[in-house]
Amino acid sequence: MFLKQRLSQTFAVVSIWTVISLSATGLNAASSAPQDASSWLIQNPVEGLSLSGPLVQGGLLLGRIDPASGLLANGKVVFVDQSGKFVIGFGRDQKESFQLTIETDGTSKHVTLPIQQRTYDIQRIEGVEKKYVEPDPEQVKRSRRDTRQVVAARKTSSDDSRFMKGFDWPSIGPISGVFGSQRVYNGKPRRPHYGVDIAREIGAPVVAPAAGVVTLAEDLYFSGWTLIIDHGHYLSSTFLHLDKIHVEIGDKVEQGELIADIGNTGRVTGPHLDWRMNWTGGGTNARIDPQLLVPPMPERLPQQATGSQ
Repeated sequence: MFLKQRLSQTFAVVSIWTVISLSATGLNAASSAPQDASSWLIQNPVEGLSLSGPLVQGGLLLGRIDPASGLLANGKVVFVDQSGKFVIGFGRDQKESFQLTIETDGTSKHVTLPIQQRTYDIQRIEGVEKKYVEPDPEQVKRSRRDTRQVVAARKTSSDDSRFMKGFDWPSIGPISGVFGSQRVYNGKPRRPHYGVDIAREIGAPVVAPAAGVVTLAEDLYFSGWTLIIDHGHYLSSTFLHLDKIHVEIGDKVEQGELIADIGNTGRVTGPHLDWRMNWTGGGTNARIDPQLLVPPMPERLPQQATGSQ
């Protein structure tokens, strides 16, 4: 069902950002493959606990415990649904150890997970408009108001767990920016990049990488037209720099459904999609690396979409 709609446009790379060659996981080439939590549990068994996902900064764990039990992650309560399923995210700068606490019948079990540390690239981007690098007081005021909207949208969540079946790429194209990289705009260091950038032409389709509910569809200062989808369990996807949004707040979307068009709005130097993921469970805001949740990026669009070999 991936990209099942509106893939009739000819593929073209129009972003002037440097395209970065990546491995399937998006990890720095010097890093070893992240340890999978299920393999770790085989070596360190914990009764009643199952886990899957990479134990690495930016990783996402899917787990299950007895639904009658309580769960804490680094001392903060984690949502567990009626079937015992839960989600835990590790942020970009997560420290080397992460503690889970399972509370059952008045007793507590503590599990310490080893989190692999990553080495992040530095990406230098020139040609960004001055107002996005050195905003004036009014622009700063607007960006802070935008941030409050985004924070509120990411706090909205449900017990939907369909995303646990897996994610698809929301668009196919060269990767021009990676998770965690330090951004330097016009020679001025700024915050790290928390998503993965996909270079495509204006109007190229964006589809839902997994099912969910739209919680934000707004034109924001830095990110331009921005869309947020809650996938459930406090896990959300954010899509930045869009040209057009085809859904509204409150709409339920299915995996592979058309949701927007790629654009060049906000702080950009060329058309592209910036896809970000956040886990806000337990009152945290863990930035998740989308590339850890999808298969390797296809080298090109399907033949039927391009009309050529």
